[in-house]
Amino acid sequence: MPRNGVADFHIPRWKELPNLDLYLDQLVTILEKYLKEYIGNKDETIITKTMINNYVKQGLIKPPKGKKYNRLHIATLFVICILKQIYSINDINQLITLAIKTVKFNSAYDQFCDALEKAILYTFKGVEYQIDETMSFEQLLLKSVAQSFASKLYVEKTFLHK
Repeated sequence: MPRNGVADFHIPRWKELPNLDLYLDQLVTILEKYLKEYIGNKDETIITKTMINNYVKQGLIKPPKGKKYNRLHIATLFVICILKQIYSINDINQLITLAIKTVKFNSAYDQFCDALEKAILYTFKGVEYQIDETMSFEQLLLKSVAQSFASKLYVEKTFLHK
């Protein structure tokens, strides 16, 4: 396992997210704090105010209320920041829409976090992330999405040294 602690990757679960509304600057700070070490170059910005405003305009996230963003915004932006490393914004929108068809958003978000952390841990330990034949299509898709990010992260951190 690399010395940089990537296998210890953690995204805050729904209950760990701030339960108070945040201004745009605060939102950007939280996302950068949790994701900076794992996404892109350390010199790159993970997300900007302009990007968030564009996601609102594109309908990917709901408009803030009174210029403040809530847990739903924060969780959605965690998912977007991670998945935009490998998928288009349209693909991400489709994946989020599918994920919340059968379960509430907070449950779908926690499932995403669990799957992602497990995929990263297994990938960095060199253990295959097993597929269970009893998995639903949605579960298999989630696992595949998580594994695609974990594989990209592994190549970047162990070979490309980003």
